[in-house]
Amino acid sequence: MVLRRTPIDSDAIDRARLEACARQIADAGRELGALGWTPATSSNFSMRLDAGHAAVTISGRDKGRLGVDDIMVVDLAGRAVGTDARPSAETALHVQVYRRFPDAGAVLHTHSRTQTVASRLFAARGVVHFEGWELQKAIAGTTTHESVLELPVFPNTQDMAVLVRAVDAWLDAGKPLHGYLIDGHGIYVWGRDMAETRRHLEAFEFLLGCELDLIRLGVKAP
Repeated sequence: MVLRRTPIDSDAIDRARLEACARQIADAGRELGALGWTPATSSNFSMRLDAGHAAVTISGRDKGRLGVDDIMVVDLAGRAVGTDARPSAETALHVQVYRRFPDAGAVLHTHSRTQTVASRLFAARGVVHFEGWELQKAIAGTTTHESVLELPVFPNTQDMAVLVRAVDAWLDAGKPLHGYLIDGHGIYVWGRDMAETRRHLEAFEFLLGCELDLIRLGVKAP
């Protein structure tokens, strides 16, 4: 998907809603940056503004030092609205979530060491299977630790259209999707609002850490 540089008219944007979302995104960025999950200007964050627009981080900004001026508006095709600023390179993956999940209100993409190592370790398998962990229930729709929770790992590429197609193929096959890893890259998660999305991110971080610990201890094969 090619992001169009020519700004689209922004008259329809609710400015109060935009400011509220920008503050939530900036707050999340500072908190996640303090955890070391957004190194070297990596990562990108967004929130749905309305049925046709999202607020997303501007490309290249330090996500641990975000302010409201570091957030811009795109439509759900990933095109800039009312600005010549360039959105994060992976905006196509954010707007895909909003198109495919009507209840999704926020998307967080981070690069913690745990997420990145796990993405390489499980890349050949193409998925991380969680089973028996109590914290699986932190993911919306998961009601018991006895269920199997799958977190797919998609191959990395600079071509966002290829990644979009990979995510679409998973969903079109009827498989549940609560988040995903990108090989050598990081994780994408979403939720109804920023609070639920943060919960999902923290739960997957914990679960991935537990899986890696079992492998280090020789309890589980990679």
